[in-house]
Amino acid sequence: MKHTLITTALALITLAPSAAQTHDIDINIRKPGAKVQDTMYGLFFEDINFAADGGLYGEKIANRSFEFPRNLEGWQTFGNVEIENDGPFDRCPHYVRLSYTGNKEERTGLINNGFIGGIGLTKGETYHFSVWAKAPQGTAKIRIQLADQTTNEENQEFVSQKLEVASSEWKKYELQLTSPRTLNKASLRVILDGTAPICLEHVSLFPANTFKNRPNGMRRDIAQALADVHPGLLRFPGGCIVEGTTLASRYQWKNTIGPVENRPINKNRWLSTFEHRLFPEYYQSGGLGFFEYFQLAEDIGAEPLPVLNVGMACQFQNADDEKAHAPLDSLQPYIQDCLDLIEFANGPATSKWGKIRADMGHTAPFNMKFIAIGNEQWGELYFKRLRPFIEAIRKAHPEIQIVGTSGPDSEGKYFDEGWKAMKQLKADLVDEHFYRPESWFLKEGLRYDSYDRKGPKVFAGEYACHGKGKKWNHYEASILEAAFMTGMERNADVVYMTAYAPLLAHVDGWQWRPDLIWFDNTRSFKTVSYYVQQMYAMNKGTNVLRTTMNGKPLAGQPGQDGLFASSVTDKNKKTIIIKVANVSKTTQSVSLNLDGLKSSGTATTTTLSHDGLDDENSLDNPDKIVPQQGAVSYTAGKKGATIKDSLPPMSFRMYTVQL
Repeated sequence: MKHTLITTALALITLAPSAAQTHDIDINIRKPGAKVQDTMYGLFFEDINFAADGGLYGEKIANRSFEFPRNLEGWQTFGNVEIENDGPFDRCPHYVRLSYTGNKEERTGLINNGFIGGIGLTKGETYHFSVWAKAPQGTAKIRIQLADQTTNEENQEFVSQKLEVASSEWKKYELQLTSPRTLNKASLRVILDGTAPICLEHVSLFPANTFKNRPNGMRRDIAQALADVHPGLLRFPGGCIVEGTTLASRYQWKNTIGPVENRPINKNRWLSTFEHRLFPEYYQSGGLGFFEYFQLAEDIGAEPLPVLNVGMACQFQNADDEKAHAPLDSLQPYIQDCLDLIEFANGPATSKWGKIRADMGHTAPFNMKFIAIGNEQWGELYFKRLRPFIEAIRKAHPEIQIVGTSGPDSEGKYFDEGWKAMKQLKADLVDEHFYRPESWFLKEGLRYDSYDRKGPKVFAGEYACHGKGKKWNHYEASILEAAFMTGMERNADVVYMTAYAPLLAHVDGWQWRPDLIWFDNTRSFKTVSYYVQQMYAMNKGTNVLRTTMNGKPLAGQPGQDGLFASSVTDKNKKTIIIKVANVSKTTQSVSLNLDGLKSSGTATTTTLSHDGLDDENSLDNPDKIVPQQGAVSYTAGKKGATIKDSLPPMSFRMYTVQL
């Protein structure tokens, strides 16, 4: 990457005054304004970039139930290995039979390298191995090994245990394996021990130490990073996977609940969407399903926002082809899926779907408040299908807020038509998506100031700054996101929810970038955009405070020298929080005038500042660019207190004043 300080994006901002000029920013703390919603800053999860299997989901084994279209894909086999299809789980019927070859020198077995080239293991950590097995002749043995297939050492395996199966009926068997080393690309080996045949189904390897120690749980470091954002919202499971390339491959939540061994796989639409980023083994196991999503949202303190299919396949790939979508007179199963999901999430344990939730271990309702219908759909094809969904949900569950979509664009024909239709259909919120370059983020500071205050509220459900010619998580893009977000916060009376996207990406298995958190098989790191989101989410306050320069909002307007700002008060913590971004290439002096604050004191500061605009964090240098803590004094005057400060070029600073 080339490291330049001056970009074409910055050239869009006129910087006539010198850095010596002080900019007066007025903050009225006497009259708190609009309420900031608890859901204001959230997370959007989609199974793209191996975010679920191979990422957040703790499972280490790929194709663990041999249900991929090529049943042994993801496995290496040797000796006498056969696939059978009359297993104990009706929706996952395939399993393997390991048999003696007739030659004592020729072994039979399986090798699994997990996801993206290997299984990640950490020294001293224990891993939970399980398998459903039967011995057709009454008893049989296998050896379970953790190995390094690439080593030049004497022994490839570094953990080995024997497992005896003493029944001709299917039963679950378990072992605990502790790794003596950290290895990013280990292998699991299952080797027949002896001559008696054995049948194996649902071969699984999980870290014992999952997030919140939940069975079938999440990878701890990634889930903890999500929790550390302190998000108000978790949108799931997508995104484009909700639609599927065809209706047959759409995401169906009912296939992702119940016993994990009996959840059918689904083709991930990101498997071959991009010819330049092909991953032919990218399937969804369903192990991270709707129960786990709801549980995760609860664990990280976020409101769950599930997205369900509206009876449409992906419009990008199917355009306006009516035949690709469910006919209008055949929408009832899709509508029923929505009603059943509400019951699954919120119904009593005595109801049909509530009982399934309770049987999975969560007797109490999840208290779901929102549901989104459709993702990035547009035009009459969508509007005509959405109407009966809204009518049915309103009738059965008037307490649930419904999220519609304004399509794939941030402005233009589809966007305008989408907003008009959502108002007519009386959706509660409208999901806006915008992946745009630096110039867009610089000029859209006043985007939400002119929105209709009486219409549906805004959910900025997917957005990120995509650098022109550099689609990665570089510092400059993150600072422009921070600047743009002041406009979201300033307009909290109309913007109720936001979420950066995408959330997660494997460094060797991504299809889309930039992303908020990156990881490999053992490590992870947080981008600068992550820290921007965290700074906002942890300091969202309770009410907006009017913040102006010469009576105008600070949104990078002419004469404001690249300054963006917003302020909130937190009535619970009794604090004032001021956020200021300087997207100019020079230091800017500011005077923050807190009208109504009569005392002097010291404000704490949290600052993102860095010289290399193209720099970014990485696995090897995860803390290259992180927020820095500091302090600045404020002095009482006749009308209020004043903070005088200098903001570095291309920086974002947050001030916290304790009342």
